Amino acid sequence: MTQGGLMMWLIALSAFVTGPIAVKGELPYVDSVNRPSCGIGQPVPRTRIETYDRVQALRAWFSNPVGDGRRIQAYIIPSVDQHQSEYVSPYDKRRGFISGFEGSAGTAVVTVNESALWTDGRYFLEAESVLDCHWRLQRQHTPGVPSISEWLGSVLPSGARVGASPLLLTADKWMDLSQELAIYNITLVHVLRDLVDMIWSTTRPKRPSSIVNALPREFAGKSWENKVRDIRNELIRQNADAFLVTSLDETAWLFNLRGNDVPFNPFFMSYAIVERQRTRLYLYEHEKKLTSRPTDRQTKKILYEHLNTGMDGQCHGKSDCVEVYSYENMLKDVKEVAYRSQNKIWISHRCNYAIYALIPPVKLLKTQSPISIMKAVKNDVERKGMENANIRDSVVLIDFLQKLEKEVKNGRRWTEMSAANELANMRSQQKYNRGLSFNAISGSGPNGAIIHYTVSNITDRDITTKDMYLLDSGGQYLDGTTDITRTFHYGFPTSYEKECYTRVLMGFIDLARRRWPEGTTGSLLDSFARQHLWDVGLNYRHGTGHGIGAYLSVHEGPSSFSPYHKKNDVPLMDGMFLSDEPGFYEDGKFGIRLETVLMVHETRMKYNYKNMRFLGLKPVTLVPFEPNLINYSLLSSDHIKYLNYYNRLCSDIIGPELVRLGKYDAISWLRNRTMHINAAAKTSSILFIFMSIFYFILL
Repeated sequence: MTQGGLMMWLIALSAFVTGPIAVKGELPYVDSVNRPSCGIGQPVPRTRIETYDRVQALRAWFSNPVGDGRRIQAYIIPSVDQHQSEYVSPYDKRRGFISGFEGSAGTAVVTVNESALWTDGRYFLEAESVLDCHWRLQRQHTPGVPSISEWLGSVLPSGARVGASPLLLTADKWMDLSQELAIYNITLVHVLRDLVDMIWSTTRPKRPSSIVNALPREFAGKSWENKVRDIRNELIRQNADAFLVTSLDETAWLFNLRGNDVPFNPFFMSYAIVERQRTRLYLYEHEKKLTSRPTDRQTKKILYEHLNTGMDGQCHGKSDCVEVYSYENMLKDVKEVAYRSQNKIWISHRCNYAIYALIPPVKLLKTQSPISIMKAVKNDVERKGMENANIRDSVVLIDFLQKLEKEVKNGRRWTEMSAANELANMRSQQKYNRGLSFNAISGSGPNGAIIHYTVSNITDRDITTKDMYLLDSGGQYLDGTTDITRTFHYGFPTSYEKECYTRVLMGFIDLARRRWPEGTTGSLLDSFARQHLWDVGLNYRHGTGHGIGAYLSVHEGPSSFSPYHKKNDVPLMDGMFLSDEPGFYEDGKFGIRLETVLMVHETRMKYNYKNMRFLGLKPVTLVPFEPNLINYSLLSSDHIKYLNYYNRLCSDIIGPELVRLGKYDAISWLRNRTMHINAAAKTSSILFIFMSIFYFILL
């Protein structure tokens, strides 16, 4: 029987067992209130992706026995891989394949007759434009929007069974979802062979398997041997025999290794087990990786040499050695370690349920990963590297921005895509650059209102003097990771656009200049960045800041500035790097975001109450803001004082670098944007407007 014939037979069997499934001509209707672009007479977005046939193929597998041998009535498809990664390899984009929606956050759920996708406010506009009209869009954190379990409870009968891969949900998520569904007498069941994998064959990208390179000590600041010793000391303190390393950024950091399996992140598909006397690393095609020559010119050692193991991945009596095994051996070895262990087996909250289920409850220790905190608190070498990387990145961004502004004003055509490509090319030429830290968000006018917008040939818009332009970009460097957003207007912004920009800027400043007692979490500080928007009834649908890795993930836990308090929140600590990025988005018109990387550091206070330690923030991104969009009359004296401080930093640190490189146009651009702002802010604003008008008259 042909593959197509088999599929039609499965669909027919499914209809017989579970009831009729809608076929073309009888498609399920999604109301236009939930999906405005799906209303009668509405134009079809050019970005829409039809996935109905894929969903039907998935439903055909519902009739097959799974888990305990019975059939399912719904299936959950998360966005992550089995390491709970935010950015996943093309091979692991299961949710993207089944729904067409490629955003980094979201979960798809398919039942016998319906399909729905949950995502957060960063992606509402993108999801609306991409999902076909068979999908219901569930806008998370919006009043009246049900959770996944609530929705399934409303559309499935009592006694129904919902399938999911235990590799793709964390243990916490699996248990919470299982308990929530039990309220409706619905059972969550294991599907060991993921159903999307079953239908995604000919078009699926290859499984990633890049060469793994050692990160030299001059960038890591600490040897992997010492890091492993630190973990073993934590094992003793926790009365644990082993820690299971399941997150890709953690294996990369722990062993001072970097790869290229995941877009924009220097990671490689891997697990590790650290015991008191033994350390194991699990890799795809491990034998090939062990002996392959490094692909990074800064790497001096082959992998087996770096890990102090033999070419076969075995230690042969060596101390401080890492044994290397096949990636597929991890689950078997976890079971073995759990069986012989006398004490606890330690896993993090990000561990998948498949691994969690192998450990007897009496032996289980599940807490915040010790690596996540060690990694987030940068050592002295990493701190200096992060500062240096951000200085180089600020130099190249200023050089690019002066060129863009001058040429847009002179009438040369620039588009969102050409700007993003040119900036990427300029970054690639910088010292230690290893690519981008994410796809640039280059949005002109209404595209800037799409919070995580990705430009394409379909959506590409001109950058002009008529619209606001938002540019969010970053680079990966051997010594650090960067992330910066600035928003511009090269013509005459409206008073409303200027007010919105200024209130976002005020929020950035209020958070950046904040000081707090040690032990404070970012969720307690988030509102400082929103208060001036709240004052006039405005807000934004994303967190205010995220942690940033050192040549690792651009979005790094465990700390952040977020309005949502998480049960595993970790206080901000000296040596962490986070973004400060408030914004505002007027759907269909413009977007504003101002993002600067800041380092948490100890700060002196006027008083010393009970020897309490206080922390503050030091900016390491040094690119000035857009004076054309600032309404200085809204700024307080404290705002102006901080803006002068920040501008002086940009001038004093970036200026000499531009002089050294002979970037004279960039020097002039920087000088014009870092001039001292005096107390007569209104006069300065009026003068700037007059100068802008005079400039355009000359043109």
